[in-house]
Amino acid sequence: MKEFNNTSLKNLKLIVSDIDGTLLDDQGELGVESKKLIRELMKRDVIISLATGRLHSAVLEIAKEISLNGFIISLDGALIKNYVSDETVFESFLKKRHVKKALELSEQLLVNIVLCHGTSIYYTENNSIIPSLLSKYGAFYTKVSSYDDYITGTLEMVCSGDVKSSIKQMEEKFNFPSTIGCNTSYFRSKKNENIFYLEIRKAGCSKGKAYRRLLRHLKLKHEQAAVIGDWYNDITMFDTKGVKVAVANAIPELLSAADIVTAKANKEDGIAEFFEMVLKAQRDKNG
Repeated sequence: MKEFNNTSLKNLKLIVSDIDGTLLDDQGELGVESKKLIRELMKRDVIISLATGRLHSAVLEIAKEISLNGFIISLDGALIKNYVSDETVFESFLKKRHVKKALELSEQLLVNIVLCHGTSIYYTENNSIIPSLLSKYGAFYTKVSSYDDYITGTLEMVCSGDVKSSIKQMEEKFNFPSTIGCNTSYFRSKKNENIFYLEIRKAGCSKGKAYRRLLRHLKLKHEQAAVIGDWYNDITMFDTKGVKVAVANAIPELLSAADIVTAKANKEDGIAEFFEMVLKAQRDKNG
């Protein structure tokens, strides 16, 4: 583990952790030690919050398992909700015209598309292959006859297909200056190299921006918070003066930017090392 001055840990009020590949092991399970330490930290009024690319509804079982006392940042920052009160802190719906444009283009380019809301992912018969391709862990999928009634309230659109050029054409149509007000994320499937994805959200959505919105909401300084991650969508959270933690299995970009790197990977409950450091620092502070 990288050397780190534990003094910064004594005054932590907020810890925001990624879920998959960080908090959970490769089977999607939470480590026994982490679960125990999280509960101890919450007893000391440390706010534990989760940041993920998952839908909000796909995080609720995990939040329940640890009796989460904080917030859920879902769909990489498109939605922030207080888990305890269910209060919405921030939500970023795509404009109707952008959703309609994507639906029209998907038909023209023969690209599969689904609409992601906070509670479910909606798909039609013509897009029924997506639930088997899409890695939205724990998401609820709802088959609908038409997208007409689900255009409003869309937080994210996900396009998928095996023709790379078609997905790239979709991306071009949603990049500036073609479409102002949208962010896109293009990537190849981890499981199937022949499948390509495009995620479309309203501009201004990222884990990092959501993290900063949460700090403002809680009236906390960056130095009072810590972020933990492992993957590319966690990079924006590392743009902070707060404590940056990467698990051992993290991508090189996060490993080099982190203040703390755990000795163990997520599959070995590596995140527990950091929780233990914080708990020890806070115990020492209180004598």
